[in-house]
Amino acid sequence: MDGEGLLAVRENGAAVAVKAPVTVKASRGEVAVDGVTYRRLVFSAASAVRINGKPYRGIAEISFSDKGLVVVNELPLEDYLVGLINCEISSAWPIEAIKAQAVIARTYAINRREARRNALYHLESSVIDQVYNGCEIEDSRARRGVSETTGEVLTYDGAVIQAFYHSNCGGKTEAAENVWGASIPYLKGVDCQYCLLSSSSSWDQRLPLKELEGRLRAAGFKAAGLTDIRGGARNNRGRLKNVIAVAQRGDIAITGDQFRKAVGYGVIKSTNFTVRVVNGDAVFSGLGNGHGVGLCQWGAKQRALEGFSYAEILSYYYPGTELKKLSGIR
Repeated sequence: MDGEGLLAVRENGAAVAVKAPVTVKASRGEVAVDGVTYRRLVFSAASAVRINGKPYRGIAEISFSDKGLVVVNELPLEDYLVGLINCEISSAWPIEAIKAQAVIARTYAINRREARRNALYHLESSVIDQVYNGCEIEDSRARRGVSETTGEVLTYDGAVIQAFYHSNCGGKTEAAENVWGASIPYLKGVDCQYCLLSSSSSWDQRLPLKELEGRLRAAGFKAAGLTDIRGGARNNRGRLKNVIAVAQRGDIAITGDQFRKAVGYGVIKSTNFTVRVVNGDAVFSGLGNGHGVGLCQWGAKQRALEGFSYAEILSYYYPGTELKKLSGIR
């Protein structure tokens, strides 16, 4: 921990004398600094607290969990969004695309905050929720996109929506029920040709069957002696419902999403792919990047380039929703 004018407070509110930089360790189920243990420590600084070299606005609360130390960054929502923009897209994109991203990120965060109101924290800082790496890559265009949409969220029937989004849909966004099993009226899937102009819309991957077998077995699938891999049935949006792994003990049907998780989201970028085995390698060719539900970020960029406003972009990807100020939602 580091930062100009770094201050530390323990769980009872008492100040703890620290000299930056501070090394925080886990010790016997508590948080230790210089050999002294505490149940919880809260750090603040003049402008930003540096954690593992990265600056974060607000305060950093450190406690112990069964997985080790947990660091929770508490900061105002709008500041969080400014730091998020360049983690999720690029502030060099058209301003209407940046504003669309600001609105859906705010909407997603509000929805998660409500769902996890009694949890230790509301949002993960990775793709599990939204990518956030602190304030180091904030800039004026990111701040403009956030400030020009201050307090705006997407709603359906008066309630803040589940604003799922992804990088590239590959031509069609996905219906929520095909991924998570729950039908959501504003997440039925729409056609999107805009993202196809991006180089990220298609991908290829080649994996030796032996390596693929190892990844599947590590994920709990009985895929010993893998000899073939085939695409199974497709859903109404064109993505694979399942993948068939041919192994010593017979065929194994793995859902498309389970397959992506087992092999790696960065390896199998979407469930819209074909696969064939060539000389002992599984050769994949796919479209899109991500789960495909909600707004397509690369599609939004292209729509913005073609003159659509952020409100028009959002209403396209989330049909039937309304843009509202948080202050106007009861």
